[in-house]
Order: sequence, then structure tokens, then C-alpha cells
Amino acid sequence: MDGPIELPPDANPLTPQLLFQHLVSAVSPQQQRIRAGTQQLQTWETERGYYSGLQDICIEKSLPYEVRYLAIIQLKNGIDKYWRKTAANAVAKEEKTLIRSRLLDYGINEAFVQLALQNAIVIAKIVRFEFPNDWPEVITSVVSLLRAATQPNANPIHLPRALLILLQIVKELSTARLQRSRVSLQSVTPEILYMLGRVYVERVQKWRAFLSQGGDDEGGAIEAIEHSLLALKILRRLLIAGYEFPNRDKDVCEFWTIVRDHFGDFLAVSEQGVALSEDVHRQIGKHLIQFSKLHVEMARVHPAAYALLPDTLSLTRAYWSLAAKLGETFGSKTAVVTGKIQSSGDAENEKPLTERLSLQGLILLRACIKMVWSPTKTFKYRQPEDKEEQKRATDMMNSELLTESLAHEVMEIVVTRFFVFRESDLREWEEEPEEWEAREEGEGDAWEFSIRGTSEKLFLDLIIHFKSSLVQPLLNVFYTVSTPASDNILFKDSIYTALGLAASVLHQNLDFDAFLISTLVVEVQKQPPGYNILRRRIAILLGQWTPVKVSAANRPVVYQIFQHLLSRDEPLNDQVVRVTAGRQFKHVADEWEFDATAFMPYAPDILSRLMALIEEVELTETKMALLNTVSVIVVRMEHHVNPFAERIVALLPPLWEQSEQEHLMKQAILTILTRLINAMKDESRRYHPMILPLIARAVEPSSDMQTYLLEDALDLWAAVLVQTPAPASPEILSLAPHLFPIFALGSESLRKGLEIMESYILLAPSELLHDEMRDRLIASFATLLSTVKAKDSGIITHLMEYVIRQAEILGGEAAVEVVVSGLVASGLLKTVLSGISDNWEARQTTGPNKRYPPLDVVVETDYFSVLARIALASPRLLVTSMAATNPLGEDRMDQTLDEWFSHFGNIGSPTQRKLACLAFTRLLETGEKWILQRMQDLMAVWTDVASELQEGTEDERGDSLVYQDPEGLRPTSGPEAPEDERRRQFLFADPVHRAHTLQFIRERLLQVIERCGGQDAFHRDWLVNVDREVVSSFGRLGLL
Repeated sequence: MDGPIELPPDANPLTPQLLFQHLVSAVSPQQQRIRAGTQQLQTWETERGYYSGLQDICIEKSLPYEVRYLAIIQLKNGIDKYWRKTAANAVAKEEKTLIRSRLLDYGINEAFVQLALQNAIVIAKIVRFEFPNDWPEVITSVVSLLRAATQPNANPIHLPRALLILLQIVKELSTARLQRSRVSLQSVTPEILYMLGRVYVERVQKWRAFLSQGGDDEGGAIEAIEHSLLALKILRRLLIAGYEFPNRDKDVCEFWTIVRDHFGDFLAVSEQGVALSEDVHRQIGKHLIQFSKLHVEMARVHPAAYALLPDTLSLTRAYWSLAAKLGETFGSKTAVVTGKIQSSGDAENEKPLTERLSLQGLILLRACIKMVWSPTKTFKYRQPEDKEEQKRATDMMNSELLTESLAHEVMEIVVTRFFVFRESDLREWEEEPEEWEAREEGEGDAWEFSIRGTSEKLFLDLIIHFKSSLVQPLLNVFYTVSTPASDNILFKDSIYTALGLAASVLHQNLDFDAFLISTLVVEVQKQPPGYNILRRRIAILLGQWTPVKVSAANRPVVYQIFQHLLSRDEPLNDQVVRVTAGRQFKHVADEWEFDATAFMPYAPDILSRLMALIEEVELTETKMALLNTVSVIVVRMEHHVNPFAERIVALLPPLWEQSEQEHLMKQAILTILTRLINAMKDESRRYHPMILPLIARAVEPSSDMQTYLLEDALDLWAAVLVQTPAPASPEILSLAPHLFPIFALGSESLRKGLEIMESYILLAPSELLHDEMRDRLIASFATLLSTVKAKDSGIITHLMEYVIRQAEILGGEAAVEVVVSGLVASGLLKTVLSGISDNWEARQTTGPNKRYPPLDVVVETDYFSVLARIALASPRLLVTSMAATNPLGEDRMDQTLDEWFSHFGNIGSPTQRKLACLAFTRLLETGEKWILQRMQDLMAVWTDVASELQEGTEDERGDSLVYQDPEGLRPTSGPEAPEDERRRQFLFADPVHRAHTLQFIRERLLQVIERCGGQDAFHRDWLVNVDREVVSSFGRLGLL
């Protein structure tokens, strides 16, 4: 038998023997055993004793390495899941104590470095959770181990293992976001710095002595250099994260001075390279990289401290000198053209140490510029001493380092050297064009990893902050090379690079339109070998300058240039040129003054070439970038895109299939479909057979597609409904039930799902309000209303108003009664009335026992709007439905009206104020005492609303909310979205916008007076207790 019998996971109790056997299965080469072992380990994750059992196996050195390694990995993963006290199935306190007690001793004695590393990571993760509260002695214990490991007779493995543990602990605490973790690290930093500084200095002295004097202990020297590197990695992080003000600490200043001296010494040794083995040379280089990281991080995190630490100005100048020296061989102003362009410079794939240090130097210069001109803002209180330090640091940097002469020197070198392509760049262009282009166009922080990318950022900083002194020298150089007669391609490319980057600065100093016509049009047509470099640069240049300064008259010229650059028939338009042009045209199309009509003559060629290019390239990232360009064109062309829609849509299904698990590509496809639907309006219906199944798959509950594509699918779904004319097809209606699981998610997609439901209510009200669908809809609204936050409840009440209105339009009072019965049965109406009642009760409290209303003012307004819609449709239904939700009868109605009239002054929207006014007026039709006895409240509301709506109207008795001409709101240019038409008709059918307020009040008031027996009886019974001022104000309306 090859292994243990695999029982179902639940049938296996956790024992040491079984745990070992299933770990063996999990590292087996047989897939079936791996699957069974892994499944059982996952089942045991919440079992008591599982993680201490894993540690037992890892500690046992007689067991196979692979099993021990898997055990420590499982333990490490479990720390993240179950170590927190608040985690579900958290590790027991006793088991935690047992695990902690063995970590350090095992860690310093483990021979295998990978096992020791994983154990150190476990320690660090636990420290992050438990130091200093539950494991206060851990740092002191590690420092003690470190001290003991430096003794003459110590086990030689103890020092590197103790350093490894300390490194992981400091890494974990220094990256923690919680203030508690940072404070904890700062509290122990002085002790660690003192001990670790000694270790570092002693080890450096040992290996430097061997390098200078020789001897027999080469192995000891190699160990010493490895140990000093580990110590330096820890110290670098401690100096940054362990101090609030590093420059104020004496030990930090002393170590900073040591690092500065070592940086110069190690650099000299590295450059000489005499009699150094490759391993030693590499280790010294790693020390130098750690120094540079310390310097850069100090300048970024503690800018004032960096400036005030000893001798940092000369250190920064030394970095720049190193970069300037690199510039002597990095790029060349000349190019030899022999069928291919070549340039001087490094041709190796591995970046040399000097280049890596120079890169850090350029980043350091950027940090110094930011320190002076763009200091990090903070809300943290600063003491006067802190402010004085910052001012002193800024003044020092500004006056002694960032001078105009340095700015001139830096600009000259970065433009004429670092912007120039090297032989390795051009070779990669030819060998891997698509990969090279994607790397060059990298976004985010990718610039930090290349000399050219960092140089571009540094140049932009300089041209912005030294504009007055750098613009003219740059333009002078530009004028010397910006003629078609100049064939220095590489140098011209570097100058054009600077010109594009500085577009926002130079646009007032350069006539770009003239340059476009006289030079770029000519150069983009030149055929000599190597001009593909300039063609690529011209595409980028136009992408940078067109949104800034290109006249409308010359936009067609720009379109012609891109039309030319995207042509595959041109020999010099290699893939890099065409892809770059495809990327950059997005900026041309997305600028403010883009005119779709002017672009139309060039659209067929540009769009067809872009789509052919999408099919040609292989990288998903490149396909997405080009697809994004097409997407932007679709948006900017609006309905003009219709003739090209067929070709665009035909491109998408193959891309969808090719993307497989590349969900970002699928998101891009859904986005362009959304934009295409919105641009084509109702003409987009012909693509529904392709689009609707995609939406159905993307919103299917618990599917992978829903996880990654739900947001984009909802946007597409919403666009389809907006652009679909009535009546809706069965396929569109069949999607509606998919909204209910989305409501149940309660995620960020809820709001978009509710917007889609609103579109459905406008598009197909009869189908949405039919039997089962209606009941599910109202039930979901009832559930949401009792659970969602205040900001989302307004959408739900708004939709309920739509439902009530559509029911009245479709079937009058009988249909509204069906809906209202659903509101009662679902509990939605009870939620509304209970919220209003709670607010009323809170208003009755005073003094020490006063309670604040639990319902937000805006939410309460929305609740009253739902009641108003019911009352406006049928006062009888409001009365009967309220009675059905509460046996109090008239008392509930009195309470509700009392709160409603009291709240009326808090209603800010004129529409909602008029709605409430009309609802109050309709309640008079009931003839009930609870409304007639509130004539003073009614008259105050009538006077207030009628007067407000008369303002701004030509007729003194007018109503500003009554809309007369629905066609007047129709757009005058371009087709209209079908939903816009539906919304306009729905709006104009609203009684709030159809009924004249004064006329509406007068008609119902006269009916009430007649029913009460005439003017005298009405006055005697109901007006007698109304204040004269209220009656007088109401009388001025002239209704009676």
C-alpha cells in the first residue's frame, strides 16, 4: 500500500500521526493524494491543537524537509486567519503560549535557511498582533539572543538566524498602519540600534580587514559581509520607522555619518574591483544599494530630518555626480544609420551597479525638489520646533542645493543623455516590439525602475519650478534641431521628448501650430532608416500637445498624421509605431474641443486600422489600451458612430473568447459596449441578441463573472434599458428577476440595481406590476427599507412613488389599491408609519428625558412623500391602509398628521412641498374630523405653498411647477434616448406638474364647504378657532 487510507475529511480525528501522514500526502507527486491531503488539512484548520501540531513536525529535524516546509507554511497561513482574538475559531490561548515558547529557540538553531526564514516570518506576524501587550519580552529576548550570538564561542549559525528574525520583526512593525504598532517599534528602537550598530561595524571591520590585508579566513570574511548586510537591512528600516525626528537623536547622527563614509569607501572599492571575487563584489554592491535606499527613504519620509542630518548636501551632490558620470556613456547625441539605428550605451540586460545607484540619485533629487516646493501636507499638530526645522531644511535645500546652475546642469544631462535611446533599447524594440512598447508606456510607479522614466519625472519637476530660467535654453536647443534638414534622429527624439513633457509650461512660448505644419508633417513622411523612432515620438508629441494647444483649423492635420501612422502599408510604421499611435490617439479624441463632424472623414480609416491592430497584437494589456482608444472615440462621436458600429461589435466576441480568465479584458469589452449603446441610442437594439446573454451570465449569483464583472455588467444593463424604446422585448423582461439577488447582496451595486429597476418601471410598468413580479418587487423594497442606510432609503421611497403613480396610470384607484395592499402585506407601510411615529414620540419628550428623533429629516420627508402619493391617488386607501397597519385607528391618523404638519417646514424641495400640499387638500374629501379640525394648519400650508409657487411667474395667480409644453424640453441636436422621452412624459403626467395649486385647493375647499352646509356652517364649525392672521393671509389668495 503506497500511503494511508484516505477517509472522508470529517471521519479523520486530528492526531500527530494522521497530521504527519496528510502532510506527506500533500507533498506527494500524485495529484489525487495531494488533493486529499490538502482537503484534510483545510478541514483541520479550526481544530484545537492543529497549529501546535504543525510546529511539532516542523521542529523535528529527522523528518523530511518537504514535510517540515509545508508544516511551517501552513502555520504561517494560519496566523493570518486565526491568531487574532476576535477571529472566528481563533487559536486557543494555551496553544498560542505553547507556539510562542518554541519559536525563538527553534529559529536560531534551524540549519535550513528557508525554514528559518518562514519561522522568522511567523514570529514577525505574531509580534504584530501581540507586542507589547501579550508578548512584551519578545524584542528583549531577540536582542539578548543577538548579544549572545556575538560572543567568541557562540554557535556560528546563531548570529545570522537572530538577524533574520529581527529583520522580519522590524519589517512587519515598520509597515504596520496602526499607530500602536509604530509606537511599539519606536519604544524599542534605541536598544536595537545600539546593539545592531555594534554588530554592523564589527562585521564590516572584519571583512574590510581581510580585503585589505588578506589572510586564511576567507570563509569568515564571506560570513561577515553577509552578516553586515543583514544588519544594514534592519538598521535602514529602523532609522526610518523607529524615529519621529531622526535628526535629533545622537546615535542616528553617528550612524548616518558612518553610512556616509562607508558609501564613499565601498563605492571606491566596487569601482576598482581589484582582486575581488564575483560574490564579494555582488555583496558590496548590495550594501551600496541599501545605503541608497536609506538615503531616498529618509528624504521621502523625513524630509526635514534628511536635510538636517550631517553632510547630506554633499551626499546629494555626490549622487548627482555619479549620475552625471553615468550620463557620459549612457546616451549619445549622434547616431550611426546603416539600415538600423545604433547608439552608444550599455547593451547588457543586467543593470550595472553604477546605473542602479544613479537611478536612486535621480529619485533622491526628486525628493529634494518635493521637499522644497511640494511638501507633504499633514493634519498632525506640529510644535514650533518642528516648523522651525522644516523652514530651516527648506531654506538650506533651496539656497545651497537646488540652485539655477544645478537645474541647468541636470536638465542638460537628462535631456541630452538620459532621454536618448541606447543600443539595448533599440535591440529590444526590434526583437520584442510589443513587450518593449508596453514597458515604455507603463503607468503607476514603473518610472522608479528606469533611468529614462525617472529622468522624465525629474525634468518635469525642474521645468515647472525653474520655468523662468530653463524655458529659453530648452527652446534654443529645440530651434536648432526642429527642422526637417536635421537628421540627428536620436538627439532630435530626446529634444521632442522634453518638448512633449513640458507642453503645459511651453504652450505660451512656442507656436506649436507652425511647428506642426512646417516640421512634423514633413518628418512623419520621411523614409530613411531610423525614422520610425521619430514617427513614434511624433505620435506621443501630438498626444501631449493637442489637448493643450492645437488650433481647430489644424485638427484635420493631426487626424491625417495619425491616419498615416496607423497604416500598415508604410514600411517604417512597425508595430511599435502603430501601437503607440493607437494609444496616443485616445488623448487627441478625448480633448475638450474634439469635433465629431470634423473627424468624420478620417474615422473610417482610423477606426478600421485600430481594430485591425487590436487583432494583430498579442498582449492583453496592449489590446485593452487600444480598445480603450476605440471606446473614447465612440463616446466622442456620439450618434455619428453608427456606420462603424457593426465593425466594432464584430471585433468583440473573439476578444471575449480569447480573454478566458482575463477579467480586465472582459471589463473593457463591457465598457465599450456600454458606450456604444449610449452613442447609438435606439439603433443599438440590433445588438441585443449578443448583449443580453452576456448581462445574464455576468449577474448570475455566485458565479466568477459576477465577482469580477458585476459593476460593468450593471452599467451595460442600465444603458440597454435607457436606449430601448417601448415595448420591451421578452428577452429584456426576462432579465428583471436577476435584480432581486443583487438587492440581497446589499453591496455597492445596490444603488445601480435600484436605478435599473427604475428604468424597468418606466419602460414596462404593466409587466413589472403584474402579480408575482409586483409582490417580489414590493417585498424586496420592504426588506431594503428596513436595512439600508439613510442615503439609499431615498431611492427606495422614490421608486415606491413611481410604482404608485404607474399603477394609477394603468388602472386607476383599483390598481393603486392592489399596490397599497402589497405595501401593507409586506410590512413596508408599517416601517414607514413606525418611523414617523417614533419621531412623533421623540418630539413629545422634554427636559432631561428629551430624546432626539431617530429618523433623519430627509428620510422622514421621503416617507411622507410615499403617504402623499397614496393620498393623492385615493384618500380612502390611505385611511384604510393606515388602519390595517395599526388598531389605534383615528389616534394613528392624528399622530401622523400632527407629525406631518410639524415636519412640513423641514421639507426643502418645492416639488415635495407641493405634493404634501395636494395630499392634505385631498384628505379634505374624507370629511373626517381629524382633518377638518386642522384648518389652521391647512390654511398655513396652502398660503405658504401657493405664495412660493407664484414667485417668478408672469401670472400673479400662476404656478411655477406646472409645465405647459413637454416638447419644449426635447433636445434640438441629435437623437434622444428613449428613456429621456419616457421620463419627460412621466414627469408631465405627474399631478404635481399638471395641477394648478390654487385651482386644486379652491375646487376641493368649495366641495367641503358645501358638504358642511354652506359658508356660515363651515365658519361656525371649523374656522372659528383659526387665528385671524392665518385666515387673513389665506384670504389674500382670493380663493373664496
